[in-house]
Amino acid sequence: MSVDWDKTINEILAGTLACQACEALGDEMVVGYTRSTEAAEFAARCQDCTDKTDCDARKLVVVCESCAGRYRVNGQLMTEAGWMGVQLDECRRNLEESLDYLSTYWKEEAEIEFADMSRKLEEVDPDTFREEDGWRARMEEEYLRIHRWFRDHNVRVPDAGWRSQYVEDVVALGYTSRLGD
Repeated sequence: MSVDWDKTINEILAGTLACQACEALGDEMVVGYTRSTEAAEFAARCQDCTDKTDCDARKLVVVCESCAGRYRVNGQLMTEAGWMGVQLDECRRNLEESLDYLSTYWKEEAEIEFADMSRKLEEVDPDTFREEDGWRARMEEEYLRIHRWFRDHNVRVPDAGWRSQYVEDVVALGYTSRLGD
C-alpha cells in the first residue's frame, strides 16, 4: 500500500494556522494589525517591499499570543475561517481604495492642469495608471484566491453581494475586472 504523504499531511494540518513570526502552529491565532517595523519581515503584504527598515505602515498579521505581545498586535484570537474573513475584508478595502484612486483621488495628488481634471488617469499619466492598474489586478487575484478558499471549505462567503457591486463600479468607470462581468 502506498501513502500519499502530501495529502495525509494536508489533512492533518487542515484548519491549523501558523504564526507568521515564529511559525508556531495552532487552531487559533491572534489576527490583527500592527505598526511594528519588525513585523515588515513577516507580514504577507510586506514580502515585496524593498526597504523594510523604517516601515510604520499598518500591517495585517496572524501571530501566536506570545508574538502578539512582542509585536504589539491589536487583534483577537481567530480560527482559520476568521483569518480568511479578515483577509477578504482587507482585500475588499484595498480594491475599493484602488477604484477611488482611479476615479478621483489621483487628481488630488498629481500636478495637473484644471482642464485635465475631466480626463482619465491613463490619458494624463499612463505610467501611474499602469502601476495602479497592476496593483488592482494583484488585489483581484488575491480576492479570487481567498474566495476559492471559502468555496473549497464549504464556508459561506461573508457579504457575498459585494463582488457584484464592485464589478458594476469597475465597469461604470470603463475598466474590466477579473471578478466577473
